Amino acid sequence: MEPEEKKPSKWRRLPKKSFSSKDLAKRMRKVEGATVKHARRFVFKRWKNFRESRRHIALWVLAIGFLIGASGVQVFWYQQSYRVLANANDGTYAEAVLGPVETLNPIFANSSAEESAAMLLFSRLLSYDTTGNLNYDLAEKMTLSRDQKTYTIKMRPDAQWNDGVYVRASDVVFTVDLLKNPSTHATITGWNGIDVKEVDDLTVAFTLPSVYAAFPHALNYLPILPEHLLRDIEPSALQESSFSSKPVGSGPFSLRFVQDLDESSERKIIHMARNDDYYNGAAKLERFQLHVYSDTESIVRALNTSEVNAATDLTVADTDDISSERYTTYRQPVNNGVYALFNTTDGVLKDAKVRKALQIGTDTEAIRAIVGEDTPSLHLPFINGQVSGKLPKAPTYDPGKAGRLLDSAGWKINGGVRKKGKTELKLEIVTTNNRDFNQVLQELQEQWNSLGVTMTTMVVDPTDPSQNVVQNILRPRNYDVLLYQLTIGGDPDVYAYWHSSQADGGFNFSNYSNSISDTALTSARSVVQPSLRNAKYVTFAKQWMADAPAIGLYQTTAQYVYGSSVNNNPETRQLVNSVDRFTDILYWTVGDRIVHQTP
Repeated sequence: MEPEEKKPSKWRRLPKKSFSSKDLAKRMRKVEGATVKHARRFVFKRWKNFRESRRHIALWVLAIGFLIGASGVQVFWYQQSYRVLANANDGTYAEAVLGPVETLNPIFANSSAEESAAMLLFSRLLSYDTTGNLNYDLAEKMTLSRDQKTYTIKMRPDAQWNDGVYVRASDVVFTVDLLKNPSTHATITGWNGIDVKEVDDLTVAFTLPSVYAAFPHALNYLPILPEHLLRDIEPSALQESSFSSKPVGSGPFSLRFVQDLDESSERKIIHMARNDDYYNGAAKLERFQLHVYSDTESIVRALNTSEVNAATDLTVADTDDISSERYTTYRQPVNNGVYALFNTTDGVLKDAKVRKALQIGTDTEAIRAIVGEDTPSLHLPFINGQVSGKLPKAPTYDPGKAGRLLDSAGWKINGGVRKKGKTELKLEIVTTNNRDFNQVLQELQEQWNSLGVTMTTMVVDPTDPSQNVVQNILRPRNYDVLLYQLTIGGDPDVYAYWHSSQADGGFNFSNYSNSISDTALTSARSVVQPSLRNAKYVTFAKQWMADAPAIGLYQTTAQYVYGSSVNNNPETRQLVNSVDRFTDILYWTVGDRIVHQTP
């Protein structure tokens, strides 16, 4: 065989062709002639027919377009039938509150910001639900002994501290012992004389020195602390310990860090994260921020500059400065009352006739109108609806009758001013710095001036240490009239404000004393049956109204402001206290998302 490389190739070179321009021109003329011929035959000769059919073509095009559009609309409607707008999870909520924040240990909480943080970081045995009623929290069962003095509470077994240790009955005992220890200097008081005992790991018993019907409500104000982290710290050193800045709780959120923005204005942000191990389930919000401000003007400014997406602690007057287009303001009554409290043991107000005259000569309806539309009325020493029965009615406003009472008491009009001999009927009224209170103070001054009473006023700031309002004003009763808010709470037990034992430095700011009232107040708190308690409180209310140690002006409201992205339905909640806005915190969200529905 021949070698492979010597075999003849199968490829042949193409024959060489010569280029002829004449042949190319001839062929191009043939193509041109054919093109013109076809154009004349199929286009120009039929152009008239095309013009006649274009209407039909246009109708067909429109029909096809309509069908395409209808199909698109049908697809869109079909998508909307299984797609819906829902609240977004894992958002960040930023709320403005009033400070200062000096501690995050809940037993030392003293400001709105500190109390708000305590509600989010720590748990309680019982808490108020969205209906304003007491419900179980850390507790899952509570029983009362036959003598009605011992409350035995069974705790839920799955509650954990943020470090993974389980919450136990020993933590409850430890917390109460701290509150009873005077060297702790806690702001939560009233636990002296109450014996607390650990029955087992999940059972704790509270034994009271006497029957006290309102005791379960006190458990809502008892934040539980971790014994395993604090037992080696002296009670006197607890407030200054690192726990106050880096607490470990068992609430729906845990602390991330505290951001100091401006020491001069006490501007801070408390950053919290969702507690995924929370015993009631994880919150929908991933982050919660409490923005702390020193005054309401700063809160209003923070809303208007979008630093936060919600706010509380505002007066009704403050909300007038907030954009109604960007924010919704919701007013919710809370169980506090604003009163004009008379100093019944000093000066002209020792005379019950003068107090009655001021009571009848005060137009509380006008005062409520100044505070804001729909401000709830309040003329009793407790919240309307807490007590049933034949309660006394609100006094009818009658300035003429008020003047006659003052005349009968010896205070005669002389040149527009009431005098008894050479002594002028003069009253000093004191209140705390608050835009709503300032307006009420002005209205009271005008109303009482019209009765011939000479008025002097003083506005004090309880947050200013230099004024020392408690030591200089409240305890020594340095006023004739105190315009003040009383926290009443979820139970009508107002013993602390009106029993004679609480005068002279206590919370009985009127120094009110009446044996009938004292007996009724003592008896009402010592019986558990609602019907008996009602009867006692009716007796007290009648005597209180007759003695007129104060004038009930209105029930306070919490102003909650929130942006369009916030979803938490404040209108579904009833508040006992302002911090109870967090009762349904697990379901709050910020923002929206599109989700698909199941067919």
